[in-house]
Amino acid sequence: MAPSVFVRSPAVTASAWKAYLLIGTGLTFLALIILFPLLVIFWGAFGEGLGAYWQGINQPEALHAIRLTLLITAIAIPLNTVFGVAIAWVLARKSFPGQAIVLALLDLPLSISPVVAGFMLILLYSPQIGWLADWVNRWGIKIVFATPGLVLTVMFVTIPFVAREIFPVLQTASQEDEEAAQSLGATTWQTFWRVTLPAIRPALLYGIVLSTARAIGEFGAVSVVSGKIIGSTNTLTLHVERVYLEYQATAAFACASLLAIVAILTLALQNWIQKQA
Repeated sequence: MAPSVFVRSPAVTASAWKAYLLIGTGLTFLALIILFPLLVIFWGAFGEGLGAYWQGINQPEALHAIRLTLLITAIAIPLNTVFGVAIAWVLARKSFPGQAIVLALLDLPLSISPVVAGFMLILLYSPQIGWLADWVNRWGIKIVFATPGLVLTVMFVTIPFVAREIFPVLQTASQEDEEAAQSLGATTWQTFWRVTLPAIRPALLYGIVLSTARAIGEFGAVSVVSGKIIGSTNTLTLHVERVYLEYQATAAFACASLLAIVAILTLALQNWIQKQA
């Protein structure tokens, strides 16, 4: 029997080369835009050895910036999580006049410039020019250029994430389980913990992860509201900017690597949550 001869179709070959070309172009683009800058951060951080890296993140100003960033995140994210769950549930389960306006307002922090958001808070709470200056001065509350202002700023820029992740899940989820639980005598609170929360848990975790990453990495809005006071209101992102402008490149890259690690962990958590959903 004569051996079989397989002839490769020119059309298939051309199609395969086009696919390889597109894949190669996409990977090259991602490498230039994302991978190489990320590698440069770690190269700059560890290029002079672990000693220089540790010295960069162990400066008193750096440690204060790290603690302040974690404190702001630890306050803002739980508050926004509670609000996000509540507003998503109301929007998904109730119908009321102005619902579309509430949804639009919820998306506002995603579309507005962070710098503009910072100026908005200054125009509200500044003791000199703020619309609420009389109230702020009467009660002696320092918001602008202080930690409370940073918390409010981070809450503003991260407020949509939890609500926007949960809202479509609640919209598509059936209310029959909730109604059945209540018909069996469960309270609203018991129904939420035992029926609603398990249904929205993946979306809730996803929103919390996104909010945390945004809170830790926020720069524009906090740079306006903080006043960039060293050892007082400088967050980690602001500290990176300051030491870089002072030509402390290794310290800047060392602290920036912490932010990069947060981004990598965020991506890993997102993938894990998607697999668990």
